[in-house]
Amino acid sequence: MRTHLLRAIIALIPACITTPAHAQDAAKIVDQYIKAEGGSKVLARLNTLTLEGTFANSANEKAGTYTLITKQSNRYYSELVDGDRTSIEAYNGKSAWHQNAGELATLMGPEGAQLEAAGQYYNSRLLNAKKNKLGIAFIGHAQVRGKDALQIEVTTSAGLKREIFFDPQTHLIVKEAAMTGGIDEQMVYDDYRTQDGVKLPFKIELHRGSDVYDITVTRTVVNGTVGERVFDFPKKSQVQLPDLKALFKEIDDNQKAIDKIKENYTGTRAEEETEYDKTGKVTKREAKEYTFFYLDGDEISTLISKDGKPLGEEEQKKENEKTQKEIREHEKKDAKDKEKPKKEDDDPGIEVFLRACQFVNPRRERFRGQDVLVFDFEPNPEFKAHKLAEKLVQKLAGVVWIDEKSHDVARLEAYFVGDFKLAAGMLANLQKGTSFVFEQAFTNNEVWLPTYAEVHVGVRVLLVKGFKVNAVIRYSDYKRFNVESISTVGKPKGGTDTPPVGPTETPRPPEPR
Repeated sequence: MRTHLLRAIIALIPACITTPAHAQDAAKIVDQYIKAEGGSKVLARLNTLTLEGTFANSANEKAGTYTLITKQSNRYYSELVDGDRTSIEAYNGKSAWHQNAGELATLMGPEGAQLEAAGQYYNSRLLNAKKNKLGIAFIGHAQVRGKDALQIEVTTSAGLKREIFFDPQTHLIVKEAAMTGGIDEQMVYDDYRTQDGVKLPFKIELHRGSDVYDITVTRTVVNGTVGERVFDFPKKSQVQLPDLKALFKEIDDNQKAIDKIKENYTGTRAEEETEYDKTGKVTKREAKEYTFFYLDGDEISTLISKDGKPLGEEEQKKENEKTQKEIREHEKKDAKDKEKPKKEDDDPGIEVFLRACQFVNPRRERFRGQDVLVFDFEPNPEFKAHKLAEKLVQKLAGVVWIDEKSHDVARLEAYFVGDFKLAAGMLANLQKGTSFVFEQAFTNNEVWLPTYAEVHVGVRVLLVKGFKVNAVIRYSDYKRFNVESISTVGKPKGGTDTPPVGPTETPRPPEPR
């Protein structure tokens, strides 16, 4: 949540452009569905939808209740009450959570992303798929309950997929299949009726893992009043937020000490980048591996392999020389920074989040074996952003996990609630929905070190073309330094070039002068 993290968000934008494939068949199927559902004008006015029903669980023959509530633009709430067992999954626009068998927790990783994708899908109703960053591709013909169906695949900007099956006569959806909250889920629809101009199913066969629920919809509400509290973490499980200004100041004040401790470590960073066309089809994959160490909190990296193959001797020599040059430039910049007074824009701290955001749904949870404070954040509509960092942060919403004891961020999930233009849009335009995840692990009982990052980018570059790229970054093999000086990096040793900087050859940064 510091400046180098914000810079990293922008730095992860790939400098490549793809040409999307044609998806005429899928687009035609979706257009027919939209018309059958009530038409684009009716669907565009659909702000909230509530479905309530009862079911019989085929496993225990007990009656239960089912509730599905959606709200623009991406709120989602699904509830199954089966006797004394309640199962809830929700996405509130900032974080995903679930309640199952008494467990109440924030969902992260694939499970959280799946609920976010569900919220995005059910609220879009496939209207303006391109605008909603949904790729659609025709898969072919399939059988649903012994009848022919047309199958398409919907892919979100994060690369998550959902299979949708349409009746070729009515053009309505007869089945959906996707992973939701970490569980394989299928919905089979029947008995469509018109409600306020929209076709809605009154029979739903819900498959969740090994459980099957035959749901009869008893009540539907289109565009009814639905408060935000419906989707939020249960109030009774929330805690009182601490003094965030004091907490954030402690985190900022502690950052120099954290950066200094990080300089005792070297590690390996593996990057996987995948590009997609507008149908969700993969057009390019690339994998790179680096070794790295830290100087003043910044990663100094050396490329060592591409697509699983080590670099050749000459290419590795050039990479080592680039690392040596980066070290020298970093030292020069550090010397200049010490000579001139620092501007406020140079390194805005975490306090920018206090000004640009508002915080809700505080709770205490366990994360990777540590006690953490978790809360959601969203743009503060009353804050007027002026600086670049403020403008960027004010476009973000998400959830953050903070270790109050070690004064650092354990995990951060965020996405852009609106487009963010770089250089007034002339350089690039990060599209709404672009998201990222940053995670750390408490290492050697002394410092949180990065372990994982994930970026889902929708971007237009130079006002020309748009593309989608997913990047996954994994950090591993943390070791302490055993080389005495950075002056040895990339220089000849005993008549031969040094190997790339790695766990056994990573330099110790110099002591402050």
